[in-house]
Amino acid sequence: MLRPDAPCPYGTCDGSGFVDDDETQSARPCRCRPERMAGRRSAVLSAVIPKKYRGVGFDRPPVSEISERAPGQVRAIRKFVRELDANLDAGRGLWLFGGPGTGKTTLAMIVSKAALDAGRTVAIYSLPKLLAEIRTTFDEDAVHSYTSLLDKLTEVDLLHIDDVGAEKTSDWVLEQLYAIVNARYEEERSVVITTNLVEREQMVEQIKERTVSRLEEMCEVLPLYGEDARRRVG
Repeated sequence: MLRPDAPCPYGTCDGSGFVDDDETQSARPCRCRPERMAGRRSAVLSAVIPKKYRGVGFDRPPVSEISERAPGQVRAIRKFVRELDANLDAGRGLWLFGGPGTGKTTLAMIVSKAALDAGRTVAIYSLPKLLAEIRTTFDEDAVHSYTSLLDKLTEVDLLHIDDVGAEKTSDWVLEQLYAIVNARYEEERSVVITTNLVEREQMVEQIKERTVSRLEEMCEVLPLYGEDARRRVG
């Protein structure tokens, strides 16, 4: 429901997006509802998707260029998006790996954007940022507790984590990452992850076998190869 404190631009409802019909003793949608819901979705998108990625789409650069060198991977992501509700309901996810500048984050953002457009809840973090947020829960003046943050990370329909393996490892880092991945595994919640680590052995060395094993069960693994597009000339 829309916020009642936001006035109807047409003056026909109380701000809720519905008009009471006294004759039928029911409510019908106000004509303001579609455009206001679209505005609300746009606000949510702006709050979650970084500005650089808000306009991404399959049929425009850079994705059209990524598709030329990785057609199978882009087709797999198109299919995942077409079947988004079924995939999220089943807890299926994506694991995108490859060198810097190969399009991993862009493709992952397309999936997250599609989930938001479908009305799903999404949380997007780089792993270093996520770990920094977890650390703040241990501060004396913390706004959120560790438990409430873990609940949030478990409950969202889609958790998107960039740069897995980028953080300097420690027992604490490994424990936090496993706790998040395992909680979502047990609740059959989807994850989309990206990493620059291209060999399984590298991932195991960085985040350990038990976390890698969980992610392999949860995700379709898609490699992305090629030169760094951000350094390409011409």
